[in-house]
Amino acid sequence: MKFIIGLGNPGRQYAKTRHNIGWVVLDALAGKKAKWQDSDKALAQHCRVEINDQEVELLKPQTFMNVSGKTAAFVVKKHHAALDDLIIVHDDKDLPFGKIKLVRDHSSAGHRGVQSIIDALGTQDFWRLRIGVANNDLQKMATDKFVLSPFRWSEKRQLKELIDWAVREIEGKIS
Repeated sequence: MKFIIGLGNPGRQYAKTRHNIGWVVLDALAGKKAKWQDSDKALAQHCRVEINDQEVELLKPQTFMNVSGKTAAFVVKKHHAALDDLIIVHDDKDLPFGKIKLVRDHSSAGHRGVQSIIDALGTQDFWRLRIGVANNDLQKMATDKFVLSPFRWSEKRQLKELIDWAVREIEGKIS
């Protein structure tokens, strides 16, 4: 089985922020008919889908971003999952809005959610889908305020295309 963890923060106030783009991608992967369930042990909402004839578990940690590693560690331990079967989807302020990079074995580059996963797993050798969220506003405000801000109107018009691209990248990785 493959596992995809989308990073975000619980709470309505964060739902449409840059930091929650990982959850948005998982919602797109799951589709409108998905039945998300709570898992107290995984500290996440999860659902199962089929992608390219493979069973995939999607997880949205319900902890705050900075402790997302608890969910990743639980999944790897419970399912004896190989790190090659794990994909983390997250926002990336170091990439311009509209860019995506699928990488493996990279540092967190200051992303606290990713660092939490690296710390919990004891390695950075796992797949990550980095979704660019940066724009000129980043130079005018603190990083934490920027990633917790909503997308600009002009970005919202392009967001569906970006999410569709992210879904295709994940589907291409799962074969």
